[in-house]
Amino acid sequence: MKILGISAFYHDSASAITVDGKIISAAQEERFTRKKHDPSFPTNSVRFCLNQSGLSINELDAVVFYDKPWLKFERLMMTYYMNAPKGFTSFSQAVPVWTKEKMFLYKIIEEELTSIEKYDIDKLKMLFPSHHLSHSASAFFASPYNKSAILTIDGVGEWATASISLGENNNITLLKELTFPHSIGLFYSAITYYLGFKVNSGEYKLMGLAPYGNKNSQKVEEYKKKLKENIIDIKEDGSCWLNQDYFDYSTGMKMTKNEKWSDLFGITKREPQEELNQQHCDFALACQQITQEAVLKMAETAKKLTKSDNLCLAGGVALNCVANSKILFSNIFKNVWIQPASGDAGGALGAALATEYIYFGSQRQADEKNDIMQGSYLGPEFCDCQTEEMIKKYKAQGEYIQDENELLTKTANAVANGKVIGWFQGRMEWGPRALGNRSIIADPRNSDMQMKMNLKIKHRESFRPFAPSVIIEDMKSYFDMEVESPYMLLTVQVNKDICFETPQNYNGFSVKEKLYYKRSEIPAVTHIDYSARLQTVNKQSNPRYHKLISKFKDMTKCPVLINTSFNVRGEPIVCTPEDAYKCFMRTEMDCLVIGNYFFEKEKQQNWTEKINWQKEFVLD
Repeated sequence: MKILGISAFYHDSASAITVDGKIISAAQEERFTRKKHDPSFPTNSVRFCLNQSGLSINELDAVVFYDKPWLKFERLMMTYYMNAPKGFTSFSQAVPVWTKEKMFLYKIIEEELTSIEKYDIDKLKMLFPSHHLSHSASAFFASPYNKSAILTIDGVGEWATASISLGENNNITLLKELTFPHSIGLFYSAITYYLGFKVNSGEYKLMGLAPYGNKNSQKVEEYKKKLKENIIDIKEDGSCWLNQDYFDYSTGMKMTKNEKWSDLFGITKREPQEELNQQHCDFALACQQITQEAVLKMAETAKKLTKSDNLCLAGGVALNCVANSKILFSNIFKNVWIQPASGDAGGALGAALATEYIYFGSQRQADEKNDIMQGSYLGPEFCDCQTEEMIKKYKAQGEYIQDENELLTKTANAVANGKVIGWFQGRMEWGPRALGNRSIIADPRNSDMQMKMNLKIKHRESFRPFAPSVIIEDMKSYFDMEVESPYMLLTVQVNKDICFETPQNYNGFSVKEKLYYKRSEIPAVTHIDYSARLQTVNKQSNPRYHKLISKFKDMTKCPVLINTSFNVRGEPIVCTPEDAYKCFMRTEMDCLVIGNYFFEKEKQQNWTEKINWQKEFVLD
């Protein structure tokens, strides 16, 4: 079967094509339009997927949208009805959009596909699986397992905000679900909003801020107590009840009723550019710990209901690496697999896989060891001729290095000498993490590198941590980890034998003092709680990146590189050679490697557009 899956119109629009259960291509629309979290119909992504597969729309067996718009509209109308007359302003803005556009998605999708190419509309089969089924399918059907518990947690789909299912062969059976307005995802997003970060974008900032909270502080316990007594009640099965007196997302224009939160916690809502202080960090830690508690209880419930040794995770909350690790290290399940595109973009892939196995009934045979994600390298790739077009357009000065060993030696040597490199290779990653094909890389041993990369290259908040890429052969020498983490979705502890002791008054340090204290032999990727968001690299999934890290190890005895996404704050990860060169020139990156081309900043012409990126991209 040849199936096109689509997610669109809310955030993180994307598409994916599968053929007989094999993923041919998948990409988010934002990478093409350069609009972060672009919600529009994924015209460019669909065109890419069709071209990559060699298929026309007429050759597709089905086009599948990742949720049921009528059920979502039902939830919207029921919510306004139950809360009337509150929420009229929100109602008056939302309903015209629905009546004009979203209620007629079938027709809109037909028209958008027609703008890509002509096809026989009468023969087009269009399907609409539910939102959480799409998430569940993206996790289970892409996983290595023939049988598994499935846990999906996000803000909200149609009605569901979390679900527990059993996946077996080509079937998914729903066992339990939590429904709107009660949602762990919306609880986390509400805290994200209250601490001055952008909803559906800044949740990972909240996760990165939480370790700056003082675990031994009475304030953290006080915040947790007040949250549990007034705002969130976590049940034994992991479901939650949210006190709507404190929230405004159901019918209002914001996430929280700020005055009530301020009165309860003594913390006013933080504005986006306001300086972070210790109370913000402590509040973030309290929220993270409560979220982890709920997620862990849901995992325990999934185990009781399914009796499976395996767990598959998806939904936006499955991008919370710390919560994922709590499940992994709890040993509730023997095996845990997480969809690398767990958010709404991944719903496009899940919709396609659900259609293949559930609707069409295709037989599935997993090998219990390997997933079908191909390292998550499912996006566009570019040939030398396209890089040469970019070179001509910008009069770029690049050296073509034919010999791979010479290229890798030069790159690794530059990293070892303190250079920051834009690394652009092969097919673009699927999901929000750069995994060594659209990455910025640097030396993790350099204690100044975190500050340099945050402030001068990524142009983002100084507290944000960076992730390590380690070759799988040396993982255990540096990290307390027994299983692979290829998709950078697990947080682990850095091994104690390469860590430095903290002073007795470490917990009393200010945020900045904690940030710049040298904690290990790889300080640039060791977070302040001695954790790291780990990516393991093997020879099979990304041979060139593995060779590069191995070359760096040969020079330095360190098998680890800093790996962060190739973009600046507010910009989607780069897609094309032109995107890569523009980002390189707008920042203080030292070198750029595109395929076999090596560019050095000092050899480039003056870049007149250098400061304009801040006008082009809305800061997240």
